[in-house]
Amino acid sequence: MTSTDTTLPARLRAARQSAGVTQQQAATALGVSRPLLVSMEKGTREVRPDELVTLASLYKRQVSELVRPQPPVEAIGAQFRIALTGKAADENLQEVINELERLADDFLDLARRSQVELPRRYPATSPLPSGDLAMTAEDLALEERRRLGLGDGPVQQLREFLEDEVGLRIFMPKMPSRIAGAIVFAEPLGACVAVNAHHPIQRRRWTLAHEYAHFLTRRERSEITLIENRSNAEERFADLFAANFLMPRSGLRRRFLELTRERPNGSATVADLFHLARAFRVSLQAMTHRLEDLDLIKRGTYDKLETRLKPAEAEQILGLRPDRETAELLPLRYRYLAVELFTNAEITERQLAAYLRTDRVRARDTARDLTTSNDVTGGGMPEPVQWNEAEH
Repeated sequence: MTSTDTTLPARLRAARQSAGVTQQQAATALGVSRPLLVSMEKGTREVRPDELVTLASLYKRQVSELVRPQPPVEAIGAQFRIALTGKAADENLQEVINELERLADDFLDLARRSQVELPRRYPATSPLPSGDLAMTAEDLALEERRRLGLGDGPVQQLREFLEDEVGLRIFMPKMPSRIAGAIVFAEPLGACVAVNAHHPIQRRRWTLAHEYAHFLTRRERSEITLIENRSNAEERFADLFAANFLMPRSGLRRRFLELTRERPNGSATVADLFHLARAFRVSLQAMTHRLEDLDLIKRGTYDKLETRLKPAEAEQILGLRPDRETAELLPLRYRYLAVELFTNAEITERQLAAYLRTDRVRARDTARDLTTSNDVTGGGMPEPVQWNEAEH
């Protein structure tokens, strides 16, 4: 299986770097000299079929991945290794990073097979300010909400909105609990965000808004966000942006006053705080601290609440259903591209399962779910309609 495709040398080099294998180690595995391995990665020496199989095994890739015709995604693994400098290494995190690189490459492969161009509507970069972080973070959050036509109300489907309207590629892998999220700019795919699937929905939304701040201010630099140690200016700015983007001052103040207008002295009850947190899809802690910052409730309110109640128990008493949105590993557009190719018989069921990182049974379930919508019959009853049925 020789190849003169100009993308093969680049893909071999990217796969080696992602796997953390040196040129000498790869050359030794092939039984050739390092200069010969360099020639393969430059495209001046063809790669024999047996050599390709050996390299695929060494890099933990399928041969079919290495010979894809599209250019490789920029080395996500190498960029994240730089971002991890000075932070405690974690073997599980390295596995997640390697998988993200493969998912990014699969996303490009799906787009190529489908002959579609992935959306990208990026705003200009806004450099991190040297002055008042709080004021600049609020200004940037309001500007983004205006640009995206969000008004000052809650953003219910934040992930889907940023995927569709901005063009972020958002993945939700299971990462070590100390990791909140990460962002990397990897051409030709663009900005890729990872949010920890282990965290509750409110934390995931906060992390996504936090990483979006990094995207807006310094998208050329990879970043891994930890739960703790967020005291530097960049992390504080990102958290301030997240608070303003998820809970804009004007919209939150209006809703707060609507709830408390008839209360004695306009004071809020615990139920009001839960109601607002649920409306804006943030944690009780985030909502209470935001209201404190806006001087709508007394400072220290959350500290007092924390000693008196547990949010989960209080929600149950108030009759509030838990907000448990599923943390899907793959972006919705990614899943739709894979399912559409399968529905059109352009990929097999085995390939669909591989793209979706699941087994064949669940892959079929996903295909059915994404190709079925509920119509209404003349009698007002729901009636499932599938893509292939709608076309006839």
